[in-house]
Amino acid sequence: MIEAAEHYPAFLPGCTAATITARDDDVVAADIGVRWHGFAFTFATRNPKRRPEWLAVRLERGPFRRLEGEWRIKALAPAACRVDFSLCCEPEGLLARGLAGLVLERFADRLMDAYVARADAVYGPAAGPQRA
Repeated sequence: MIEAAEHYPAFLPGCTAATITARDDDVVAADIGVRWHGFAFTFATRNPKRRPEWLAVRLERGPFRRLEGEWRIKALAPAACRVDFSLCCEPEGLLARGLAGLVLERFADRLMDAYVARADAVYGPAAGPQRA
């Protein structure tokens, strides 16, 4: 579900478009469009992965000086796992840093909630998801 960016517009708040540009056993790359409270931008990532336990987020192009993160998935039981997500983002330019920083902070706050809701919808309700 995490690497299936083509489905992001259906459930991630503010995601307006997502196109997979490459996918194989080692990497998934995508172009992502975001519109949030009047701000719109696009970016591209090329993300190395080790299924099913790890996926990195690496910026290829976009309005960021830096965008990188990691998804870490740890199996807890046959139908349960722990998901840890970290993201470090630094928009390009002073004005962009101020505006995009506000947009991204609010977007990030809703991101994990959207993933949990999507997982519940696709795989069934979780037995008490917790956010760290």
